[in-house]
This record gives sequence, structure tokens and C-alpha cells, in this order.
Amino acid sequence: MGVPIIGAGRVLGVLVVQNRTRRNYTEEEVETLETIAMVLVELVAGGQLIDPSETLAADPMAGLQLRLEGLRLSGGLAIGRAVLHQPRIVITQMVAEDPQAELDRLRAAVAGMRSALDAMLAAPDVSAGGEHRDVLETYRMFAEDRGWLGRIREAIQTGLTAEAAVQRVLNDTRIRMGQITDPYLRERLLDLEDLNNRLLQHLTGAVVGAARELPNDVVLIARSMGPAELLDYDRSRLRALVMEEGSATVHVAIVARALDIPVLGRTRGVIDKVQPDDLIVVDADNGQIFLRPGDDVLDSFHQNMTAREDQRRHHAALKDLPAVTRDGFAVSLNLNAGLLIDLSSLAVTGADGVDLYRTEIAFMVRPAYPNVREQTDLYSRILDRAEGRPVTFRTLDVGSDKKLSYFQHDDDENPAMGWRSLRIGLDRPALLRQQVRAMIAAAAGRPLRIMFPMVAEVAEFRAARELVSIELDRARTKGTAVPMRLELGAMLEVPALAWQLDQLLPLVDFLSIGSNDLMQFLFASDRSSPRLSDRYDPLSPAALRLLADVAMRGPACPSPCAARWRGARSKRWRWLAWACAACPCRRPPLARSKQ
Repeated sequence: MGVPIIGAGRVLGVLVVQNRTRRNYTEEEVETLETIAMVLVELVAGGQLIDPSETLAADPMAGLQLRLEGLRLSGGLAIGRAVLHQPRIVITQMVAEDPQAELDRLRAAVAGMRSALDAMLAAPDVSAGGEHRDVLETYRMFAEDRGWLGRIREAIQTGLTAEAAVQRVLNDTRIRMGQITDPYLRERLLDLEDLNNRLLQHLTGAVVGAARELPNDVVLIARSMGPAELLDYDRSRLRALVMEEGSATVHVAIVARALDIPVLGRTRGVIDKVQPDDLIVVDADNGQIFLRPGDDVLDSFHQNMTAREDQRRHHAALKDLPAVTRDGFAVSLNLNAGLLIDLSSLAVTGADGVDLYRTEIAFMVRPAYPNVREQTDLYSRILDRAEGRPVTFRTLDVGSDKKLSYFQHDDDENPAMGWRSLRIGLDRPALLRQQVRAMIAAAAGRPLRIMFPMVAEVAEFRAARELVSIELDRARTKGTAVPMRLELGAMLEVPALAWQLDQLLPLVDFLSIGSNDLMQFLFASDRSSPRLSDRYDPLSPAALRLLADVAMRGPACPSPCAARWRGARSKRWRWLAWACAACPCRRPPLARSKQ
């Protein structure tokens, strides 16, 4: 019989009992061995079996400058002192004499934990709303889960203390969820671990994690982290977060982006290599950190920080100037957004509007599919915050690397080219219709722009447009205010669509280039693969030729300058003539130069 010895989320070893003769071990014997394994973990953590300095002395890289790479989850630059996020609590008493007393302690601790979470939701930077609040509300729902609390009570009935019961349930959950391959579901384990640690704090009254005395500039180092744990730290001191695990869909990354905190995930070995109070430079923009940097790295970093601040001030001074190129072209500058908090950048940058609002982010942070009322509220708040500026809503773009925990996704061999985006919406028309219904209701007589992703054939756009027509008729029948002006567009992400533009363009109000997917399909190069990140150039002749061919099929302009240049023999000048024609004649005719 063997049970794993699990500490801080890692399997440290296996505790094995071997019998001389063949036999079956009872459930009670298994539970006894699990309890012994938990005691061993605490002895190791307390340094009673192994001197912690032994592992440090055995590391030849200790004290040296190191560069580690990670995955950018939230961009930015930061410098600070390492603070190890160690929410685990040492459990000194495993066995209880009075199960009822332990149940009473558990009940009081759960009530205290829920009150603390409610207070966190009432904080000013959370109560204002946004996707990060949705994440925390979802997390708060974990604290009400009857199955989780029921398993803890059952463990207490076997004779464990409340603390030991919480730890056993977490260990069992880790083992079960460790077999799950879906990355989104695996990352929900981080939320549950956070909740378990928080419950242990209320049971023991321990002062851990963020309650410790912190340096002025904190770079938080963690194996993983739940969304509420980040908010436990003093945000005026928190400069960056570095994790050994995590992906773009992990909830703590969404909260960190909302708070403008740089985050790196999948930074392998960082916990083993960093020591508390080590100086760390975090370059999240380029996915790297420098441990114990030398003077040359620090000087270069400070120069970069100064340059970034100078650039920000320079851009701030220019934001109210008209966006016109040096040779006279007027350009509309717009934001890409996926969170409500992103819309605050409209005023900061002076952008004309939002050309791409990724609606799937709101779906990914919820435990269940949002109903029409919830979606309507979200889209209405987005339009309100845009204050009359145009907003282009992209319909649900999930699948591939963006999965919903409550939706059955197919295990495609090539998920980027599999069942995703509009393909899901057309195969499950109720999902797409509900989203369009919410957008129409949210517009409430205002202009509305809807864009469909991953259109591969004209027939797909026709089918999507027909669903919108059905919802418009439904809104009129029910007396709901329809949009003052409705524009429907498509994303050009599949190269095949570029050769169907003659049939597509008469049907769309606008066309948007989805450059990431378009380039990965064009070059057969997975954009999520680090090994292929530099294998093609988006400004290569192949890419530019494709974009030029698309642009040449754009609408003609009746201006005299366009007519003049369309008569030119050179293809180069015909392309420049279209560029002139694409803008509403705000510039003089092109001069024949080598610009």
C-alpha cells in the first residue's frame, strides 16, 4: 500500500507499506497512512527531517545572476524584492477527540471566510465592476459549494481535526484533477487551493502571506495563485507577479491585467532558484526575469524605464492632435479591448473608438454560460463607457486555446483549424442568437457594430446575417428598441476568404483583417509555438501581396485623383491609387515619388 507525500502542491515522495503475504488493505488503514504522510510533510516543511540549508548548499547557482524565461500574461516592466507567496499553514494536530467541536470550528471559520470575501468584493477598485469582479464573484461561489464542504465534514467524522480534514480534501482533489488534460479546468484547481488556504487561515488564526511585513517594492513569487490572494497584498507596493504555472486564462492573470500589474507565468524553476529579498527585474513584455541582476542589467533597465516614462509623457502630449500621416493621410486610431477596465484607455489615449471588443473574455471568467440579461447588462455598460464612440463587438470566439469550462469542446487534432468561433455559433445557433439578442437590447436605439470571426465561406456569413435578421424581427415584434444603425462585418482570418471577396463585399458593411490567425494559416506556422515565433515575417512579400490584393478589391472612389492613377500602367501606382481612394479624398492627388 502506498500514498503520496504531498507538500506545497508537489509530490515529495511516496510512503509505502509492504506486507510479507498477499493481502488487501482496508479503507481505515489507507486513511491512517494518509494521516501519517501528512505528518511527514509538516516535519519536512519545518526542517525537522532535512536541514533547509542543505538544499541551498547543494545548488551551485545560488547567489549568482540568472535569467529565466516565462510566458507573458500581463505586460510591463518592474523591479523589486522577491517575496515568496507561501500561503501554506503548518498543521500541528492531526487527530481530534471531539468531532462535534471540530465541526463547530469549521462552521465558524467558513462564516468568517465568507464575510472576508464579501468585504473584498465591496472594496472600491472591485465594486466598480468589470471582468475582474466577475472572477471574484465566481470565486466567492466556491465558498458556497456543498460538495466541497460535505467532504470536509466527512473527513472530520473519521477523527481528523478540521485543519487536517481541509488538507486531506485538497490533496484528494489535487490527485483527481491532476489527471484532467483540459488546461482551463486544471487551472480552476488554483482557485480551490486558494480557498482551502484561506479557510485554514480562519481555522488557525495564522498570519501568513500578505499579512507579513513587506518591502516597498514587491515582486511576488508563487507556484500558482488564486484571484483573491493577489488582492490580499498591498497594491501600492506590489510591482509584479511571477508564477511557475499559469496561462492567459488563469483567473489571477485577468485580475492582474485589470490592476495593471505585470505577470509572467510558466517561469520554470523560479521558486527553487530565488531567495527571499532577492532583487528581481521583471521584463514581462519580453517574457523574462533577471534574478540578482548585475549593475549593467540594472543600468540598462533603469534607462528603459526612464525611456518608457518619457515616451508616455510624449504620447500624452500628442493624444489630442489629429492622427494624420506626414504625407497627408487621415488615420482612425482605435482600441482592442476585452475587459471593461480597458475602456478607461479611450480617454487616456484619445482613441476614436473600439474596433475589436473580444466578448469571449466575459464568458471565460464565469462558471456558467451568461444568460441574455447578464450579457445585455455587460454590453450596455460597454456602450455607456464608450460615450458615443463606435464599438465593434466580435461574437463569441472560443475553441482552440480559448475554452469554456461549461462547454463540451471537441479534442481536435489541429484545434486552431477545428470546431471554433463562428463554426460553433452556426452549429449551436441558440448561443449566437442569444448573444445577438443581448447586443440589440443593449444598443437601445444606439448604433451597433457586430463582427463575425473565422469566416471561411460566404455561405457562413449569409447564415450569420440571417440569424441577426431573425433577432431584429423578434425585437420589433416585442417592441424592443432596435439599433439606430446596424453594421455587420466579417474577420478575414482564413486565407480562402480572400479569394471570395467579389461575393462577400456586397454583403458586408466592413471587413477586418485578423492578422494573427491569417498569418499562421498563411505560413502554416503555429503562433503559440515558441520555436516558430521567428519563422516568418508579417512584412514579407507574401504577406504584403495578400493584403495588397485584398485592398485592391476595396470600394472605388469617384475622386479625380483616383481616376487619374487607376489609368496608370504600373501595378505599384495602381496600389497607391487605391490607397488614395480608400480615404474620403482628404488629401491632394499622389505625386510620382519613391515614397
